[in-house]
Amino acid sequence: MTAAIIDGKAIAKDIRAELKEEIDSLKAAGTTPGLAVVIVGEDPASHTYVNSKEKSSKEIGIYSEVHRFPADLTEEALLQKVNELNNDQNIHGILVQLPLPKHISEDKVIDAIAPEKDVDGFHPVNVGKMVIGKDTFYSCTPYGIMKMLEKENISLEGKHVVVIGRSNIVGKPAALLSLMNNATVTICHSRTKDLPAIARQADVVIAAVGIPNYVTADHLKPGAVVIDVGINRLESGKLCGDVDFNSAKEVAGYITPVPGGVGPMTITMLLYNTVKSAKAFAAK
Repeated sequence: MTAAIIDGKAIAKDIRAELKEEIDSLKAAGTTPGLAVVIVGEDPASHTYVNSKEKSSKEIGIYSEVHRFPADLTEEALLQKVNELNNDQNIHGILVQLPLPKHISEDKVIDAIAPEKDVDGFHPVNVGKMVIGKDTFYSCTPYGIMKMLEKENISLEGKHVVVIGRSNIVGKPAALLSLMNNATVTICHSRTKDLPAIARQADVVIAAVGIPNYVTADHLKPGAVVIDVGINRLESGKLCGDVDFNSAKEVAGYITPVPGGVGPMTITMLLYNTVKSAKAFAAK
């Protein structure tokens, strides 16, 4: 058996086409969704992500601003910029690209973003709403996973989901969103004993551990759905995920590739959240 490939690129393209229609309607009614991205420092990967977000925004008609600052920007100056954007009526979504330089507190900066403009879903208010099952801005990567499964008609209801990884960005929110979709959820991590035995019980495995090719065929029961969140660059320069794709695809029922799986969904859900925010502001 060879797994069916879940094509994140194709799913993201379909969602963006739907978003473009919504944006056209909003514009016709007098509201142009606006996204502001703030980046501090010269991290090449961060700049690549930000350029991609800017390009994707413009492609579907979202007004986009990118505020680039040198690495020696003070924390106070960054907080002031966030406050300006909070009060800017043309901006519906604010994203501060992480990581930030060491002298700036990421917690302070995230806390400073107005919760109603926190389209990254990192503000404690939005995280708290997610925990208690309220509608809010969900963290983009895990939300993208849920949308991907929905588009593939893979229901989580009554399924056992094993999440490998417990980060605030992917692992924990992926577990909570799975729970919201009526799954039974187990969270595994680096201290979990006999992790492969637990993973083999899963109907759905979400791998977000940050270790190249960590999840192998030995972690999977036949027919499992395998969602690979990892993006790792090997010494050869080749990209790979947290799942050993070649062995896993011979056991899994469905699997996401790297690249072209979860990655395209992350930016798509950022755009989705921005449009959602713009609709909420337009309704006030």
